[in-house]
Amino acid sequence: MDIQNKICLLTGPTSGIGKAAAEKFAGAGCNLILVARNRHRVEKLADELIRKTGNEKIKLFTADFSSIKEIKELSDLIHSAYSRIDVLINNAGAYFSKFHKTVDGIEASFQVNYLSRFLVTNLFLDLLLKSVSGRIINVSGQHYRKGKFDILVRENNNYTGMMGARRAKFADMVFVFELARRLEGTNVTINAVHPGSVSTCIVNNDPDATVNMKLLYSLCRPFLRGAHKAAEDLYYIAFSEKLDNITGKYFYKDRFKEPLASVYNRETALKLWDLSEELTDYRNTLFKNNKLIME
Repeated sequence: MDIQNKICLLTGPTSGIGKAAAEKFAGAGCNLILVARNRHRVEKLADELIRKTGNEKIKLFTADFSSIKEIKELSDLIHSAYSRIDVLINNAGAYFSKFHKTVDGIEASFQVNYLSRFLVTNLFLDLLLKSVSGRIINVSGQHYRKGKFDILVRENNNYTGMMGARRAKFADMVFVFELARRLEGTNVTINAVHPGSVSTCIVNNDPDATVNMKLLYSLCRPFLRGAHKAAEDLYYIAFSEKLDNITGKYFYKDRFKEPLASVYNRETALKLWDLSEELTDYRNTLFKNNKLIME
């Protein structure tokens, strides 16, 4: 596989798993598209990557994933700069211990951790279909196991941070398997990966994290998995020829793991898809009757 000609789009690259993945992919010589919220931090990262790896094929874009408008503007910019994408890694995410609404009036955890991925993936699907072998990877986690489908994503509804995380991760998993069904028989695959309990900055990035939360997490971090190991998993799933045509799978680290049956439920998937189209005000015209229109 000619990795140096691969075009890879990575969201959430400035810390944790995303930063480690950016270093790994840049070191392999990929054409790297980095999408982050903070312009200063992603520029600093790009300078660091170029200095360490000598790879200057790195392009930067900024977008706040709590804004549907900014994601759509991002799509316009990337479409004007690229004719295809080979790998899309949906890694960006956040934890909100208290209830927040985005500028779109949607609960923040649901929008940032799931809805933005639905929109990003659909907006760039046409570019992925132009790849010889397009791969979509959604970084997931075990919180989905206690999540459920919920249409009340504009209301507080006795919100807790864990409830928000579980709902968003469940939706993300359902989306992965539904999109895999819709893309059956095409050159694009989509899989979810749970990288394990990884040492990241997620608690520090929580706008409402208490001192005790930060202290507890700092005590646990030495016992958590290193982000560089999670990056190795992403690299394997992105480029391994052993995974050609493997789609609709859930990985725990670099191995297949059977998810809960609830994420395969088609009725739930179709309701979630309809809700997502409504909330994003975006309907992908590549699909008809829940299947890709083959030209």
